[in-house]
Amino acid sequence: MLVAIWAQDENGLIGKDDQLPWHLPDDLQFFKKMTQNNTIVMGRKTFEGLGKRLLPNRQTIVLTSNKEYDGNGALVMNSIEEVLEYANQFEGITFIAGGGEIYKQFLPHYDVLYRTLIRAEFDGDAFFPYLDWEEWNIVSTSEGTVDEKNHYPHDFETYQRNTVNSVNN
Repeated sequence: MLVAIWAQDENGLIGKDDQLPWHLPDDLQFFKKMTQNNTIVMGRKTFEGLGKRLLPNRQTIVLTSNKEYDGNGALVMNSIEEVLEYANQFEGITFIAGGGEIYKQFLPHYDVLYRTLIRAEFDGDAFFPYLDWEEWNIVSTSEGTVDEKNHYPHDFETYQRNTVNSVNN
C-alpha cells in the first residue's frame, strides 16, 4: 500500500529551506506512530534536511537521480517505478514523506492520505501539490493537542481514494 503523509498550513505550505517551518511535537509523534515498522520514502533534499539521519524502526528509501548517492544506510532508488515495485512487494505500508516534488510524482498512486492540517499560516517555499479532493473520501479526523509545546491548532485527517470517481482504479 502506498500512502502520503504530510503536515501543511492553511495555504498548503509544507516546508521552508528543506525543513518544517513550524515546531509541532504532536505531529512528530503522529508521524512516528504511523510510520513505525514500515517504510518511508523521501527525496534527497528532504533526507539531507534531516541531516541524512535514519529514523529508528523504519526502512528509509531516498529517491534521487544520482546513481552514486551515499544514502548513509538508507536504500537509494533512482526511479518512481523502482519505489512502486518495492511498495507492491513490501508487506507493510510504504509512506511517501516529501518533499513537494516527490509527493507530486506519486499522486496517481496513493491509496490513503494522512494529512495534518495546521490552522495557521507560515512563510516557506515548498507546497503540497494540487490534489483533486473529489477523488478522496475523508475517513477520519481528530483534533490535535494544543498546549505549551504545541502552539498551533491542528487536525489529523485520513482520506481514502474514492474508487467511483478515480480514473486510476
